[in-house]
Amino acid sequence: MKKMMNDKALVRHLAACETMGSATAICSDKTGTLTMNMMTVVNSWVCGKLREPTSLDESFKDDVVKLLFESICLNTNGNVHVDEGCGKPEVTGSPTEVAVLNWGVQLGANFCQVREETKVVEVNSFNSTKKRMGIIAKTSDGKAWVHWKGASEVVLEQCSHFIDVDGTVSILTNDKIEELQGIITSFANAALRTLCLACNEIPPMEFAARTPKKQATDIPDSGLICLAIVGIKDPCRPGVPEAVAKCQQAGIKVRMVTGDNIMTAKAIAIECGILQENGRAIEGKVFREMSVDEQYKCLPSIQVMARSSPTDKYTMVKRLLEMGEIVAVTGDGTNDAPALHEASIGLAMGIAGTEVAKESSDIIIMDDNFSSIVKVVRWGRSVYSNIQKFVQFQTTVNGVALTLNFVAAIVKGSAPLTAVQLLWVNLIMDTMGAVALATEPPNDSLMDRPPIGRREPLITNVMWRNIVGQVIYQLVLLVLFQFDGFALLDLKHSATVLLVEFVGSFTSTVKLSWKNWLLCVGLGAASLPLAAFIKCIPVPETPFVQLVMHWIPKRNVHKKKHEGQ
Repeated sequence: MKKMMNDKALVRHLAACETMGSATAICSDKTGTLTMNMMTVVNSWVCGKLREPTSLDESFKDDVVKLLFESICLNTNGNVHVDEGCGKPEVTGSPTEVAVLNWGVQLGANFCQVREETKVVEVNSFNSTKKRMGIIAKTSDGKAWVHWKGASEVVLEQCSHFIDVDGTVSILTNDKIEELQGIITSFANAALRTLCLACNEIPPMEFAARTPKKQATDIPDSGLICLAIVGIKDPCRPGVPEAVAKCQQAGIKVRMVTGDNIMTAKAIAIECGILQENGRAIEGKVFREMSVDEQYKCLPSIQVMARSSPTDKYTMVKRLLEMGEIVAVTGDGTNDAPALHEASIGLAMGIAGTEVAKESSDIIIMDDNFSSIVKVVRWGRSVYSNIQKFVQFQTTVNGVALTLNFVAAIVKGSAPLTAVQLLWVNLIMDTMGAVALATEPPNDSLMDRPPIGRREPLITNVMWRNIVGQVIYQLVLLVLFQFDGFALLDLKHSATVLLVEFVGSFTSTVKLSWKNWLLCVGLGAASLPLAAFIKCIPVPETPFVQLVMHWIPKRNVHKKKHEGQ
């Protein structure tokens, strides 16, 4: 766990580390995990025309600019703070809000002035299901305006008009709607997150009849005037495509689950190497409306789920688990807690993650980076591999010691190894060697094999082959020395150098000559070429346990039927 902290992974449940090594699927968020979570507005359509997102030209009337700045500065969860004597304002909030507010600052918006002149009276906070947020604001001239901001296709569908630079409000004809939809698609194909800003004036009588609420759910959302559509760039994290390729090479299927537009999601997924030719991108709504059997059928090909809700993520994880997959899922929000808890391994984000998400997780990714998730997989596979090495070494040593004691006790009537010698073998020769194997650090070769299944045996056929080969070799030598060792080595009655040379009476050993020491080293070293030879022996793919069970004759037990008794 301490070593994994150096790889930006905080393990909360130790068993999750080993489970991660067997993961067959990773369901990852996009923003902040696959991307850098550093968003910037790079394209914009404002008041009827595509424009550079750096400034507004002189053709814009003051009333239009004022309306646009109110939409940017009021309908937000972010904030802009300007220190005296400091030219650059400090923008805070979520990455998306920061991107929009920075865009407004570039256009010349004075955040504090707009907030002072206009009062927000009702708020409808952002909803991950509806993909939008809205407010009602009362301006200094006594008028009331509703402002909406959210997913472009969602907000645009509620618009019936658009405004020009001179303040002319025109109807959104079918041709104009197709033009705007084409702009949204072009932004999305360039891997940009798209947002639409819209507004509308509320009639005085309607506004007067409303009761102000802090959280309003009935803010008018029809007949809106489209103000702007912006494209926000969130670059892919360096190293993510390579990390995704390593996962795919290791037999782990990576799926991206995001709330973004499906075109944006596909573009990012292609850039990261997640969406491939045989893969499928689907919207959460479509997946949600499928039957369970249809979900089972399409899940193997799904690589991207766009416009998804936390419930969609939970359903996907649940279905994959029901299909026998070992699923790791990432999450950062409070709504992600059910999916994190349901998954085989829950991975919470250390930077953007909420406390609820972290408490529901098994491992916390401290730098929110997908590459760190791959390192966790390597560590998990390393733990499992080291356990197998430990078991193979222990089984070989203990198998030889027990068999030798059993055979010699039957033939000669006494055990060949004293209690002290057995203790030495177990504590020093056995434990130290096994600990050395169990603490071997991970290496890249671990990602070249498929995941270990839930029902795979701990001792594989290859391990049984290695164990049996070494046991036979060691038993032949030790039995030979046991029954004729004094004559072969020319020893007299009165290996671990200290015991043999200096503590002979206590451990019942005698001193060895330098020739005998060379012989011991040579016979021990012969295990290395023997191991290389043993590896050339083929083994069946079916586990030995299953083969043995297949060979055991089955008993046919016939039950007698007692009719009428």
